[in-house]
Amino acid sequence: MTKGSARENRAEHAAGAMSESVDPAVEALVQDIIGKVADRWTMLILEALEEHGTLRFTQIGRIVSGISQKMLTQTVRRMEEDGLVKRTVHPVIPPHVDYTLTPIGHSLSEAFCGVWIWAEKYRDEIETARRAFAEANSGKRRLA
Repeated sequence: MTKGSARENRAEHAAGAMSESVDPAVEALVQDIIGKVADRWTMLILEALEEHGTLRFTQIGRIVSGISQKMLTQTVRRMEEDGLVKRTVHPVIPPHVDYTLTPIGHSLSEAFCGVWIWAEKYRDEIETARRAFAEANSGKRRLA
């Protein structure tokens, strides 16, 4: 058996096992959540709230550099919709709005902590691979 066919067999086996045991509703939820949280801004807002605790809207904007007010608004609304953050409006003038991670938000932050640890561990190897790839492919026209 060749290496490629063994890999294909494992992939088919895993796909078959998943299709038999995974609830389609759970699969749809996982895909939806990954689509929402895997973006740059959600990850950075999660990190800011995890590190600093409850923050005002403007504080999040300062900590997450480069985010526009519109994108910040859209992102925290999606996070609130998914139960990742709790939004508290204080009835004062001017309005004061706080955001805090919920227990679900904390657990997601913990899960993504593994990605940060992985990135720190393999950063040098990834950068080396990227440089080697760039050198090997400089000047070449790629068809795919």
